[in-house]
Amino acid sequence: MKTRLTELLGIETPIICGGMMRVGTAELAAAASNAGALGVMTALTQPTPELLLAEIARCRALTDKPFGVNLTVGVVATAINYDDYVDAILDSGVKIVETAGRSPEPFMERFKAHGVKVIHKCVAVRHALKAERIGVDVVSIDGFECAGHPGEQDVGGLVLFPATTQALKIPVVASGGIADGRGLVAALALGCEGINMGSRFMVTQEAPIHEGIKQKIVEMDETQTRLIFRSYKNTARVYRNGVADQVAEVEAAGGDFGQVHHLVSGANQEKAWSTGDIEAGMVTVGMCGGLINDIPTCEQLVKKIVSDAEQIINDRLAGMVGAK
Repeated sequence: MKTRLTELLGIETPIICGGMMRVGTAELAAAASNAGALGVMTALTQPTPELLLAEIARCRALTDKPFGVNLTVGVVATAINYDDYVDAILDSGVKIVETAGRSPEPFMERFKAHGVKVIHKCVAVRHALKAERIGVDVVSIDGFECAGHPGEQDVGGLVLFPATTQALKIPVVASGGIADGRGLVAALALGCEGINMGSRFMVTQEAPIHEGIKQKIVEMDETQTRLIFRSYKNTARVYRNGVADQVAEVEAAGGDFGQVHHLVSGANQEKAWSTGDIEAGMVTVGMCGGLINDIPTCEQLVKKIVSDAEQIINDRLAGMVGAK
């Protein structure tokens, strides 16, 4: 399956395993890349730039296919020297970077000088236009259905994807609400050059998440997520568990973030991911969890998405157009 995205990045399929905090390890990125997608490691999963360099080396030992590194700027409460992480990425020789959070503009000159292709994740057309102006190579646009931070505009992919592709000249990747071949075909029909999936790759055999969490996502339906942090102008979509409900209650009562911090702390999230206790902390997942019904390997997942997409295009849709 050939698109501007596959040509630009040198990948076999127009599928990106997006960077995910804690989940974007060398093993998952390499497995996604070996399957023909673009695997993306997450820089801030590593506590130091030196450990990031070591993790990149591990990934390179596991795959000879292209892979990227995610650098999310400005969303972590602790002080981080992002320049040091950029230095580590550039020193490693990685040629694909996925940026998110704040604008990558402060780093663009260095990325370009090293021949790095930049994929910037954003949630609104105006942000996508700004990203194009500063020179990013690809925009990954997050619809309202996505896990993590969908922004405050509440525009679903069915509108946001074509609104973005008609406004930009550079390739656009659809993100949010996509978990199978149907989503890939829809994204291509809406003008996108590929898809970016997080939740779907979380529920693979290679993802470093407890099987109990994966199984809960398999069992969930499309209504089992909840938006929190809306009153703090930092909306997040998470699995609807007791923690999410408590946070929502505090927000409804006018409470500030300090009153919920202990509930959503990184330590509690780590406990949930590592023990499988879905009630232990905040668990990020998108609405497409309702479309996830199994726990395949990355290779099985990518092959099925592509084969299902090809069948939809060649059989179902072609048959409709050809009908007399």
